[in-house]
Amino acid sequence: MNVGQDFIVAIPARHGSTRLPGKPLRLLGGEPLIVHVARRARAAGASRVVVATDDARIADALADRDIEVCMTRTDHASGSDRLAECAETLGWPDDARIVNLQGDEPFAPAAGIRAVAEALREDPAPMATLATPIELAEQWFDPNTVKVVCDTRGHALYFSRAPVPWARDALARDRTRVPLGMTVLRHIGIYGYRAKFLKAFASLARTPLERGESLEQLRALEHGFAIAVRTTPEPFPPGVDTEEDLARAEYALAAMKVRS
Repeated sequence: MNVGQDFIVAIPARHGSTRLPGKPLRLLGGEPLIVHVARRARAAGASRVVVATDDARIADALADRDIEVCMTRTDHASGSDRLAECAETLGWPDDARIVNLQGDEPFAPAAGIRAVAEALREDPAPMATLATPIELAEQWFDPNTVKVVCDTRGHALYFSRAPVPWARDALARDRTRVPLGMTVLRHIGIYGYRAKFLKAFASLARTPLERGESLEQLRALEHGFAIAVRTTPEPFPPGVDTEEDLARAEYALAAMKVRS
């Protein structure tokens, strides 16, 4: 099956970013950041690309760019909650596969976006995401790097900002490197859902682990829903969260243009 014919990419876009105010509209290569993200979604072959936003300024910026916009409420706690409203508003069928691409990922690889959609086709889990091996202990111990532990079926057991899994004996001897023979996975913040689950997700009560770790995917696990985890087929470059990130993205975009 050609996954490019039957999945939707939905991009939550919030204007009120704390670390980079107005982030979706900040310019990268002379164009709003959100435009670059929508292009990545189209490059992946999605049958439909929708930006879900609560801010008219973002909708106005996309009005003449042939990018579909769905206006949402302002009180959503997470991007998934925002997309759930979008799914209801646009009447997406229950079996539709929705990929949630973060609005600050201007270099998200097309193969990675497709991999999330494909995971939903292959696996009965109602939700899917990506991960990649961690090789540096510094990254493993960094609370800004989210880790995921999986079972033998490739389903998530837990997501954490802590260094999990904890190799007790190996780390008692040496905490400067990831122990040999241990697979440690960094979670990549791209999600896929079947539309029926996405719409139900917003009605689930927020959970203690979700609040404690500040990780919305833990809500699904605490309520007993499976999350399929696949290894990304291509690296995901860092997203844009700060002024420094934006400067690095500008440099990377210029380098890409030179190479092409």
